[in-house]
Amino acid sequence: MPVPYLIDLAQHLQAQLQQTPLDRWERHRQFLMAHQCADGGFRGREGDSDLYYTGFAIRALGLIGGLDPHVAEGVAQYLRGNRTETQGPVDLLNWISCALAVQLAGGPDLLGDSAQAERWLDAVFSQLSALHRPDGGFAKSPEGKLGSTYQTFLTVMTHDLLGRPLPQREAIIEFLFDRQRDDGGFVEIAPMRRSGTNPTAAAVGTLKLFGAVDTALIADVRDFLKDVHQDDGGVAANTRIPFGDALSTFTALNAMRDLELDYGGLRFSARDFVLQGLEFPTGGFRAALWDEQADVEYTYYALGILAFTA
Repeated sequence: MPVPYLIDLAQHLQAQLQQTPLDRWERHRQFLMAHQCADGGFRGREGDSDLYYTGFAIRALGLIGGLDPHVAEGVAQYLRGNRTETQGPVDLLNWISCALAVQLAGGPDLLGDSAQAERWLDAVFSQLSALHRPDGGFAKSPEGKLGSTYQTFLTVMTHDLLGRPLPQREAIIEFLFDRQRDDGGFVEIAPMRRSGTNPTAAAVGTLKLFGAVDTALIADVRDFLKDVHQDDGGVAANTRIPFGDALSTFTALNAMRDLELDYGGLRFSARDFVLQGLEFPTGGFRAALWDEQADVEYTYYALGILAFTA
């Protein structure tokens, strides 16, 4: 049985970072753990536990060997308390990926621990199915009229993680190629004309999973990614933005991995971009050169960049 896309990505990044001694990452582990709250979840820059940031914290800790059974048990406690409140593709994917990470770290199996969990999964997948739109994609919410490239990626990856069938594969492939623009990249929704790095990576990942990558797509995306590679060493969200950021750089590198493109000069410039511009000596990484504070989400992206460029 094929390894789910997101698990394969996590295993690749973790293997790459294992080339570096763990003490190199200790201050970043401490930074991440400082964001764990009493209920077992993780917060963002302020406030209480949040499923979104808990997902990034767990993924980041997993990359650097910091997700031990004690941490996993705390996260399991948090996830149990949030299961019935989880709705929509983003939260659902975060909840499921967190639950799988907890299990792999020696914690409880939250996905198969009761008949209630099974009923909950059936209900949320039914809700996801209801977001499928006539254009072939999946909308962000029940009110959305148009398919979203990123939400479609999340929906596909959620099904892939749990081995759930997705019958709309051909419609999704057609939807994604309809979102490709003349610059070689992809847009988030149909009315948009200028491609973005992140929807491009989401489209590439989905098409890769579906076996729909061809030589024309590879050439198009390669050219687009050259256009968004910035002088600061990172990759920008689109061609109108003159600076790189950790998210866009991470997704660009992941798209290049999916398409088996040589990282080339981006390998060296992206690594310098992270180590010289985004890393805090006290732990954690910021989003971009303009940012003033380290962040759990961008710490994951920065660690991922370092793994891609190891």
